[in-house]
Amino acid sequence: MDNQDSNNYPNSSKEWKLIEKVVTGLQDEQRKARRWGIFFKLLTFAYLLFIIAVIRAPIDQAATKGVADKYAAVIQVNGVIAADQDASADNIITGLRDAFEDEKVLGVVLRINSPGGSPVQSGYIYDEIKRLKQIRDIPVYAVIMDLGASGAYYIAAAADEIYADKASLVGSIGVVGSGFGFVEAMEKFGVERRLYTSGAHKGFLDPFSPENPEEKEFWKGVLKVTHNQFIDQVRKGRGDRLKETPDMFSGLVWSGEQALEMGLIDGLSSTSALVRDKLETEDMVNFTRQPDPWEALVQKLGASIGGGFASTITSSGLQLR
Repeated sequence: MDNQDSNNYPNSSKEWKLIEKVVTGLQDEQRKARRWGIFFKLLTFAYLLFIIAVIRAPIDQAATKGVADKYAAVIQVNGVIAADQDASADNIITGLRDAFEDEKVLGVVLRINSPGGSPVQSGYIYDEIKRLKQIRDIPVYAVIMDLGASGAYYIAAAADEIYADKASLVGSIGVVGSGFGFVEAMEKFGVERRLYTSGAHKGFLDPFSPENPEEKEFWKGVLKVTHNQFIDQVRKGRGDRLKETPDMFSGLVWSGEQALEMGLIDGLSSTSALVRDKLETEDMVNFTRQPDPWEALVQKLGASIGGGFASTITSSGLQLR
């Protein structure tokens, strides 16, 4: 028995050494894997910080507060005017207030490139421009780039003067309330709509229910009231410079050259040329409110495209577009 144990001992020693070697190797591999994992996590974190830093940079890198004793404040109005967009009333009004509170600002330029949007959001901005002008009387100019239509023109009408390029698209003074009707498609596929409401007309904008002539006329009345509000604000803002025609408030859009003849704008110019001519400076500071870095990152990566598309398809609210 003792002889057998002594004979087997060398083999057992070799086995334990082999096991120890394997375990040690596994531990080394785990350490290396952890090191590489930490390295790649740090690399990813640094990459995200770099993207956020780029996003948070001002639109105009040369326009930094403090570059000159006096300068023009530029506020961008880009894209659809809506509560959840860059051109929301909250964002634009924040930039306006910051500009009017800055004693170095000689005047404000609204740099517009927008098809319009919410009449409520546009109205908020229009009213705030008028209010701020009463507190501090500095000039406010609107410069329309490619497009300044409907709700965007509503905002521009609050400015002291409006300028555009000769090929800019200007106007579209009208209101639209759009939607879809799927009643016939549902009948074709044998789909039954079950809609329960409290209130005789609560579901009158439901796209899956037949259109009611009475509700249709009611909705047209709402559109007409909103349209008249739009027209009144344009007339107040432009005054006797307007050369009204039967088509002026029909929703049509005109080139900058045509808009000038109609009194919808005051001249043909770009932002930089306007600042030089009207404010006698070449210094401009971007007062556009910058988005939250994480929100901007998501938008840059395109995650908001699907939500924006769905919102456009399903929305049945009033639009100045």
